[in-house]
Formats: sequence, structure tokens, C-alpha cells
Amino acid sequence: MSTFDPDALECLAAIVEEGGFERAAVRLSITQSAVSQRLRSLEVQVGTVLIVRSRPLKPTSAGRLLLKHAMQMRLLRADLERDLKELAPGASASGVDQEQISIAINADSIATWALPALNGLAHQGLAMEIITDDQDFTHGWLREGQVLGCVTTLKQALRGCKVVSLGAMSYVTVAEPTFAAEHCPNGLTPYNFQKVPFIAFNRKDDLQSEFVCRAFGLKRISLRQMFVPSSEGQVRAVRAGWGVSVLPELQVRAYLQAGQLVNIAPDFALPIELYWHCWNLDSVVLDSLTGALTRAAASSLVTP
Repeated sequence: MSTFDPDALECLAAIVEEGGFERAAVRLSITQSAVSQRLRSLEVQVGTVLIVRSRPLKPTSAGRLLLKHAMQMRLLRADLERDLKELAPGASASGVDQEQISIAINADSIATWALPALNGLAHQGLAMEIITDDQDFTHGWLREGQVLGCVTTLKQALRGCKVVSLGAMSYVTVAEPTFAAEHCPNGLTPYNFQKVPFIAFNRKDDLQSEFVCRAFGLKRISLRQMFVPSSEGQVRAVRAGWGVSVLPELQVRAYLQAGQLVNIAPDFALPIELYWHCWNLDSVVLDSLTGALTRAAASSLVTP
């Protein structure tokens, strides 16, 4: 089996993560020409193209395999770094940057329970990159080899990965009291949901439609929607009277209790089950991430 140059693998990862050769060169503190040469040498060794020169740049199938290998090498180095710290606390006090561990977490989890779950690891010095996406799409980052783990709604384990059930986030539909009194004084009903604007995360977010369909036993609907690509931004937009939104009960609980928001469909809540997927590897770092997330989820999420 061929041995791949670690610098060339990191170069491939930097090109994909930074979205281009120029930014990869800046990150690696080398010239853009050197970036191209490292990638070319890797492509020659493999015997195929690794990056599709499109906009945005995309790894080929072979490129995704090598990208996953580069991430695994990072994980091994991160494990070694932690082991060295335990054996000799001053062993890692060199000028070498710590290995960055990438994970994908849905925006609603980041806005509620996930960041507190990672406090301990962050304070221990674990260098993390958290990528956010809709909960139905975070597993794509893992499948492409760009992250070590993800929080997603996908239940089936991806090849080479293990999966842990985290629990369910309960979603409710809320509005600002004055807006609710004017536009839906009797709450959200099968007769008025098409008349009020819903605030969704982005165009991939079908949570608003799913809530209405399941609450009223409908199969297919069309909603008036505005898009605010931030969980916190969605809450602010609702509080400002832009419209209504389906949001995690955990996130809006305090506003409901204070009367700053009202639940306009109090007889129905939508549970969305979440799962943690990560590579099936023997790793202290992955075990620590898994443990931190599952413990926090057990105290914050509801039983499916």
C-alpha cells in the first residue's frame, strides 16, 4: 500500500476546507504554486484527479477517500497530543499548532444544548471546528469525509461509522403576543396557517411544513415563508413580530414563561429525534466527544 505524504494530504484538506488554492496557501503559509505542486504530486501518486476545479471546488470520489484519510491522521495526532499531555503536561508546549477536530451539528442544537456539552473539552484545549447545517443534512459532511462526527436526524449508520441515539428535541409554534392576537387570535388552525408568514432557517428547512402537516393531518401544503439562517435570528424575528415559527421548546421556554412569546398550537408538539454519528475508530478524542454529547443530551432532550 502506498504511503501518502502528510503535507500533501493536509494540502488537499486545506483546499477543500478553505474553498480554494489561494486561501489554502495562506492557511498553510506556503505559496499558491506550492499548493498546486503538492496536490499534483498526490494526484500523480494516486493516478487520478482529486479536485474538481469548479465553483465551489469539490473533491472527486478518490479525493473524498483521501480527505477522510487526512482527517483520520489528524485524529491520530490529536489522540497522541492528549496522551502526551497526560504523561508529561509540558510535552505539548511546543510551537506546533494543535490538530483541529471538525464536527457537524445542527443549528438548533448549537443554539441550545450542544455548546455547553463541549465546554469541558474546549477548556481542555481541544481545537474544534463546528460546522452548522440543517439537521437533515449534517450527515452529508460526514459522508463526504469532511468531519469526524455529526448530530443528525439520520438513524441508519453510515459505512464505517457508529451511531448513538441522543433523544428528541421538542418543537413548538410560537408568535409574539400582539402578532398572535391580530393574525391568529384563536391560535394556529387548519384554516389560517396559509395566511400567516412562517420564519424558516433556509430553503432546505422543511420543519415548518412538517409541523403543520402532522398537527392537522395534512399531506401536502404550501406556506408563506421568510428565511433567517440562524436559530437565534429566527427567535429575534419572531419576537419582532415578523411572523410565526416552529422552534425548539428548549430555546423559547424562557420567553414563553415570561409572556414574551405565546404557543399558538398548544395541543401539539413535534419531537425530532437526533443521533450522533462518528467514525468507528478506537480514539480517545472521539470517545470524549461521544461521552460529552450523550451526557448533555440525556439531561436536555426528551425521550423519543
